[in-house]
Amino acid sequence: MSRPALRLAQLAVRVSMIVLPVMNAHAADLPDLPVVAQPRADKARLDYDLKATDLGRGWHLIAGANDDFSQANGCNIINTGFLQTDRGVVVINTGTSRLYGEQQRALIDRVTGGKPVLQVIALNLHPDYFMGNQAYPANTLNATPGTAQGIAAEGKAYEDNLFRLCGDWMKGTQTVIPKPGIQTNGNVEMAGRQLTLLELKGHTASDLVVFDRDSGLMWAGGLVFHNRIVTTPHAQLQPWIESLRVLKDLKPSMVIPSHGPISKGTEAIDQTLDYLTWLDGRLTAAARSGAEINDVMQAGAPERFRRFAAYPAEFYRNVTNLYPAYERAALRNP
Repeated sequence: MSRPALRLAQLAVRVSMIVLPVMNAHAADLPDLPVVAQPRADKARLDYDLKATDLGRGWHLIAGANDDFSQANGCNIINTGFLQTDRGVVVINTGTSRLYGEQQRALIDRVTGGKPVLQVIALNLHPDYFMGNQAYPANTLNATPGTAQGIAAEGKAYEDNLFRLCGDWMKGTQTVIPKPGIQTNGNVEMAGRQLTLLELKGHTASDLVVFDRDSGLMWAGGLVFHNRIVTTPHAQLQPWIESLRVLKDLKPSMVIPSHGPISKGTEAIDQTLDYLTWLDGRLTAAARSGAEINDVMQAGAPERFRRFAAYPAEFYRNVTNLYPAYERAALRNP
């Protein structure tokens, strides 16, 4: 077993000891999912039209478009959200821009009656997870050390790229680096609630998952995509696959991916695992046969993945990002 796989297997054992009370139900036995309010961005007014969907137990989802970045959707393609308790609010991800963060915070204030924001968590280093940080006090911003380091290294490049892609939606947006204060795998108290935090890897080098074991609700971050082709600028597929197996073993009742609709049980985890397993096998076989990168892209993906959002563009980026490493591995181990 490789060292990353061994680390994840050891983590899975520790997590299973932490979260024994989680229900072991099949998806068919779980409650129906809520109807999620969808945004309708207004470019003329730079209004994201953010809406909060009550998920129960104090959790709220602010859905993003299941799409690629565009000015039509305000480059709002991420699911963010918050936990409301008697003590205050915990925010999950702050979106793509200063403007998003400000509109997100205004929505949270309306829903919670102005309760104080106690923690703001970026689940990984990608720009749609933290570019709204300017809307919140610096002392509330938090992430893992790996995510904070990644944001510090790549924030300026993200700003430049998103200004080109998103135009006026990005006005006044500057990177604000969160504190590297999340350094645990296990149960922590946030706003008076016991939550399980897991730092895994694969989508990035530090993928944070927030799991509310009392309700079975899981914020899976960038490890899980639903009805959408995954993004891979920092990805390593084998660690990612192992991380998904860890999440699957927790048997969540509801999964909120960063991109795509919420899912009952492990549906979205299973779907992402299916795609990544296929992609890893396809790239491995193509590299061993000496196939050119253009041939791999032209062959495309199986029919079950072609209905996903961002296909084929994101699939082409998957191959472009990942295939060179598979070719090098095939040359080292013919």
